[in-house]
Amino acid sequence: MSGSDARALSRSLLDLCRMRKLTIATAESCTGGLVAGALTDIPGSSDVIDRGFVTYSNDAKRAMLGVRATTLATFGAVSKETATQMAVGALERAGVDLAVAITGIAGPGGATPGKPVGLVHFAVAARDGRIVHREHRFGAIGRTAVRLRSVVEALRMLMELARGPRQAKPKRAAVSRIRPRVVRTPRRHVVKRPRPPRG
Repeated sequence: MSGSDARALSRSLLDLCRMRKLTIATAESCTGGLVAGALTDIPGSSDVIDRGFVTYSNDAKRAMLGVRATTLATFGAVSKETATQMAVGALERAGVDLAVAITGIAGPGGATPGKPVGLVHFAVAARDGRIVHREHRFGAIGRTAVRLRSVVEALRMLMELARGPRQAKPKRAAVSRIRPRVVRTPRRHVVKRPRPPRG
């Protein structure tokens, strides 16, 4: 993973969103705005990127994104539940089509039992109701590396969500291709059986 990966993904994502007229908001904790930075580094990104929330503290997550205090108290800032509420909060408060949220432990400190350095939770949310969560354990690879890999993963997840409706079509096509094969084999047997009496 490198800065060039993030730049290439950013360009592809912006092109796709521009074509599909989709807008994006980001909600970042451990990456501190790096996803928004990667996207806005591309000229002309303002027609896709609406805003970015950098919610580093729990107070910020509550005040800016509407993350519930009970969620933070029960599951912690670095959790599936918090990441999901961050993404949904960004989506709703910005009024965009897609939102991504990142919360994790970049290191070198901050680890707790069950939550090691390099643990990052991602969530993406779409206006049509789709929400996807992923957990990555990058390991103690260094603060900069964890943050950079998190940016790339966030961009990939946004790409998947932006393509969302298109991904369903190949699956349907694959199923329809399989069905005719199952139907054709019995037909061949049915056709072969009457032939011997005719001869």
